[in-house]
Amino acid sequence: MHKLLVNSPRQKAQEFELGAETFTIGKSSDRSLHLTGWNVARDHAVVMLHDGDVFIEDRGSLFGTWVNNERVTRYGPCRGGEEVVVGGHSIIVVLDDKLGGQREETQSPGQTSQPLLEHQRPTRTEPRPEDPMLQWRRLLHRQLLEQLEARRIDTIKMKDDELRSNVRALIAEIIRDTPSLPETIDRNELSQQLLDEAIGLGPLEVLLQDDSVTEVMVNRFDEIWIERRGRLERTDVSFTSDLAVNGAIERIVTPLGRRIDESSPMVDARLKDGSRVNAIIPPLAIRGPSITIRKFPKKRMGAEGMVQYQSISQAMVDFLQLAVENKLNIVVSGGTGTGKTTLLNMMSNFIPNDERILTVEDAAELSLNQPNLVSLEARPANVEGKGAVSIRDLVKNSLRMRPDRIVVGECRSGEALDMLQAMNTGHDGSLTTLHANSPRDAAARMEVLVTMAGMNIPVTAIREQIASAIHLMVQLTRFPCGSRKITQITEVLNCTDGVIQMQDIFVFRKTGLDAEFRTQGRFEATGVIPDFVARLVEHGVPVNMEELFFQGEAA
Repeated sequence: MHKLLVNSPRQKAQEFELGAETFTIGKSSDRSLHLTGWNVARDHAVVMLHDGDVFIEDRGSLFGTWVNNERVTRYGPCRGGEEVVVGGHSIIVVLDDKLGGQREETQSPGQTSQPLLEHQRPTRTEPRPEDPMLQWRRLLHRQLLEQLEARRIDTIKMKDDELRSNVRALIAEIIRDTPSLPETIDRNELSQQLLDEAIGLGPLEVLLQDDSVTEVMVNRFDEIWIERRGRLERTDVSFTSDLAVNGAIERIVTPLGRRIDESSPMVDARLKDGSRVNAIIPPLAIRGPSITIRKFPKKRMGAEGMVQYQSISQAMVDFLQLAVENKLNIVVSGGTGTGKTTLLNMMSNFIPNDERILTVEDAAELSLNQPNLVSLEARPANVEGKGAVSIRDLVKNSLRMRPDRIVVGECRSGEALDMLQAMNTGHDGSLTTLHANSPRDAAARMEVLVTMAGMNIPVTAIREQIASAIHLMVQLTRFPCGSRKITQITEVLNCTDGVIQMQDIFVFRKTGLDAEFRTQGRFEATGVIPDFVARLVEHGVPVNMEELFFQGEAA
């Protein structure tokens, strides 16, 4: 008799025999297979028997029925070992050879011997046949989790070396006790993949080790994208299930004292190497748990590297170094993924070693080398909704810690007011970033952020504070080709008649595209001498005016 093996999150596996011609699946209690979950419909799907073959039909559910990672409307006849996913529940079809269900021919999901049950191709992505390695990894991964639970092996509290040794031995035992495993499957590779998925980050491990990958994005368990050299591309690796993705998220956030569950379905965290992680799970993530990892480069890009990649000119580097060393307050603005943190790191390293620096971040990313450094990181609320410490709280506290400079990773809310007050009360040389598309937009957004502090301050007063506190704005832009460049370095002058006055010191002039559609252009000094440079010259500070401001195209 044909059977269905049902694996549900946080539940033991169940086995059902297909004795009747129809086997209904859904949330309703009168279904043959009663499943729970926000993404399971009352009448979700039906499994049918016809001439000894197994067919599956979706009943118009919102979140669909999936076979071998493809959404189906009608599908069949099924092959033994195929996986049906309904609302995060995994259903494995086990065929009885005596009934003629196990077919020798290899049948793609698009083929069927029953016109009535012809499979409809999904439109979401180009369908791909499932890798046999993935099929066996999915099957053995479930066995591994059951064994870990049965043997009470705590993968969170155990030391890494001990855990790896125990789990590796258990995997070897499971593989040894699986005689049906084909000889074509590489045992060592399968063992490593199972180990990574059980106690590491699964298929993400190999992507994180690739130095050319700058960002990893898990849209759902079987759809993983990366950013390489500024371009997005889909990978051919995948997790075995949503449960495996959830396990990876737990292993990231638990050591940091953070949590993610249905009551708190979003979390920001970081990996051991400093890479920034954002995770979001159902019910907010409709297609399943999602992970976004901004990789922390093994070698931080400095000024020389940025010049080499034509993200900045040498004259602009020299100018920014002059500005940082002489304690100007600087705001770095740009869109997502433009390199704001990288530039902030570069500029922070121009701060003299004899100054006390405090960094404040939501998730620690900055990497400063100065000896007198204190790094502060915000904390979310605990399970009871208490204990949260915001960036604004940390900025306020940092003022009591005798800082020479305050570096805030990113202004997102009311901490902008405290940052401006710090800049205006003797903490010159402070640095921060925010999201904006131009220096003018950055000033406008700073106004909005200040109002989020909950204080009724007139707009004119806010603008005067901004013009008084901020000396320079550095604008970063990411172009369609993936390149990132500093497109403006702008001086903030004053506030006249309620309008913040600015002037560009350096700009990037785009001239076109090359044969490979990469952005071409040149960095130029506008010829304007910033007010602070004139003051430095008056005080006898040596400044090479000709080299910085009068060479037309910045070197």
